[in-house]
Amino acid sequence: MSVLCVSVVEREMSRQRKSFYPSCNLFSLVFSRVTLKMKKLDSTKSLLIKSEQLLRIEDHDFAMRPGFGGSAIPVGIDVQVESIDSISEVNMDFTMTLYLRHYWRDDRLSFPSSSNKSRTFDARLVKKIWVPDVFFVHSKRSFIHDTTMENIMLRVYPDGNILYSVRITVTALCSMDFSSFPLDTQNCSLELESYAYSENDLMLYWKNGNDSLRTDEIVLSQFFIEDFQPSFGLAFYSSTGWYNRLYISFILRRHILFFMLQTYFPTMLMVMLSWVSFWIDRRAVPARVSLGITTVLTMSTIITGVSASMPQVSYVKAVDIYLWASFLFVFLSVIEYAAVNYFTTVEEMKKLKRTKIPASFNATESMVFDGCYHNTDIDLTSFTEVASTPNTERNTQSRNSTVSAPLEGTRLRRKHSVKQNLSFIMSNSYMIDSYSRAMFPLAYLLFNIIYWSLYA
Repeated sequence: MSVLCVSVVEREMSRQRKSFYPSCNLFSLVFSRVTLKMKKLDSTKSLLIKSEQLLRIEDHDFAMRPGFGGSAIPVGIDVQVESIDSISEVNMDFTMTLYLRHYWRDDRLSFPSSSNKSRTFDARLVKKIWVPDVFFVHSKRSFIHDTTMENIMLRVYPDGNILYSVRITVTALCSMDFSSFPLDTQNCSLELESYAYSENDLMLYWKNGNDSLRTDEIVLSQFFIEDFQPSFGLAFYSSTGWYNRLYISFILRRHILFFMLQTYFPTMLMVMLSWVSFWIDRRAVPARVSLGITTVLTMSTIITGVSASMPQVSYVKAVDIYLWASFLFVFLSVIEYAAVNYFTTVEEMKKLKRTKIPASFNATESMVFDGCYHNTDIDLTSFTEVASTPNTERNTQSRNSTVSAPLEGTRLRRKHSVKQNLSFIMSNSYMIDSYSRAMFPLAYLLFNIIYWSLYA
């Protein structure tokens, strides 16, 4: 009877306890459902944790290189050049976009796999493991593309082999020689090297030899790419030692057609235009002076435009030789007319001194008589005769005796010195234009033959 009473009392107390804590049971049920739902939503984090556990990232110190303390770890490199974005002569650099791929082995990241398939990760896992610290020597600017995510790929194989690929745009220095510009060929190179690890710790090499460098179809506006080739070498630093260095060398040959259209053809036309003044009458001063000044100013503009687009180098370029030689031809054509005008003036002044014009001449008769037009068809019989004087008679007799015909069977041989020839040309200034019409084109043609045979 007593046992029955005790059991009845316990059931009653249990019933009262459940009725007293209904809210606690409800809270426990809701909390368990929310926890299960959050675990389902956070599946990405759980997978990442599983990947890190699979690769045993927390079990190793990835601040140290693989095989630390042993022989140098070999790191293979291959490059695919996507584009050469720009080449600047003023800054002496070039900009290139490329895919840089690294190959090495890290046994710490090996994992068991029945299918022997690799696992691919993005930049989030790269920050937790060791990767080679390759940098670009002589680089001015460089960046990793990050649209829409960082362009980084990490592929890990079960045996610990790793492929690390990154897409980079780099601007690097290219020491150019402009002595033959614009008929030049430039040799530029992009150099890769480990920053911290010397050859005792890290050995860089081209993964597939000459086939390690691949290029897409690259078209440049001013250059033609003659050759793309990889090479390797060693670089020595006095404080840290020897480092492996890889080179991406490419040879650029400049297209000449652009500069022919923009520089050489206009220069040739300006020089030829300056020769037009040789066919203009020497008394047409405004026409010849304005033509000469126009060609000189145009040549100055062309020289200034070419110099502004080039770096300020301390040596003479091929285009400078051509432009300044052409400028000299244009300048000499202006000097030629200055000489013609001066000698013509001197010649007319001498004629005026030799000839005394009577006061009865009008202006038109004086202009004809002073010999400015040099017209042999002008009839001077209608002009008033000059009164003869003893001096004039003696001069007439001496002239007649000078031009008298030589005796039969004799031949006159007169040797003229250079001074006499120069005096003859000065007294006949119109002949300077006649000689210039042939001498200037021939001299300019000879200059072009020598120039293009040396630089082309």
